[in-house]
Amino acid sequence: MHIIRRRGWEMPESQATPEHIFLNRRTLLAGAAAMTAAASLPRKANAQEDPTAGLYPAKRNEKFALDRPLTPENISSNYNNFYEFGGDKQIASRAQMLKTRPWTIKIDGMVEKETTVGIDDLIKAMPLEERLLRLRCVEAWSMALPWTGFPMSKVVAFAKPLSKAKYVRMETFLDTAMAPGQRSSFFYPWPYVEGVTVEEANNELAFIATGIYGKPLPKQFGAPIRLLLPWKYGFKSLKSITRVTFTDQRPKGFWEALQAREYGFWANVNPAVAHPRWSQATEEVIGKGDRVPTLLFNGYGEFVADLYKGMEKEKLYI
Repeated sequence: MHIIRRRGWEMPESQATPEHIFLNRRTLLAGAAAMTAAASLPRKANAQEDPTAGLYPAKRNEKFALDRPLTPENISSNYNNFYEFGGDKQIASRAQMLKTRPWTIKIDGMVEKETTVGIDDLIKAMPLEERLLRLRCVEAWSMALPWTGFPMSKVVAFAKPLSKAKYVRMETFLDTAMAPGQRSSFFYPWPYVEGVTVEEANNELAFIATGIYGKPLPKQFGAPIRLLLPWKYGFKSLKSITRVTFTDQRPKGFWEALQAREYGFWANVNPAVAHPRWSQATEEVIGKGDRVPTLLFNGYGEFVADLYKGMEKEKLYI
């Protein structure tokens, strides 16, 4: 079936974060720097702990437009999957246990030189931009979110992989004292791992997020750095990345290791292929309650369809 997707129109200015909020935030940061830690309010202290806070908001990349309103921040901030902190959606308060500084990312495997980079150095070295992107969960719900970050291709260029590297394997932290969900080691294959091909990583749509709603990532969103592959189901969106490995062996992701029949490597959104336990033909738009048709590749076929030529008969969701 030929799907006509209308895109490219500008979002109403009312949906952008008001300028006075950002200006006030910068004022608070400046004031916090001049005050003692004991006198700082919690909100100021949180901002002060992140040396990159002054880089936000970043300029919006208008190439990535939306066909629906943004999900309100108060809704998306309280409806999160982060299994390291529990299996329910209301993990925002528990996720505050996540310690995001100091934070380093190890880059290894089939690269010219293995290295470990601090998160603040990496963010400051990257060209930050804002993208309005759809997020589609394999559970058949969706959101529209204003992420800030940089193309994943920049990480590939930074790592300088060898020509024989075919895949990028990524993993999150492993700290059972900090993350209560990771204490379920008997059932879940911790740490959380995901992987993509190097070709997918270099696609212009693949994105590394370090912020949202014009500010650094809150902890429940996967601070301080997470993966976004908008044409794939959300279980591929690895949170709190600590290691990036280039390899010639196809990685087995967290959910594939747990249940390969239901969650596999490709994970491309495909309304024609049902999950073994439910349909993927429609999705619920969180915050509105509407059900809308699911689009192949989550509506991003113009960016990624060429990656999968010759694979049309495969169950791309696995």
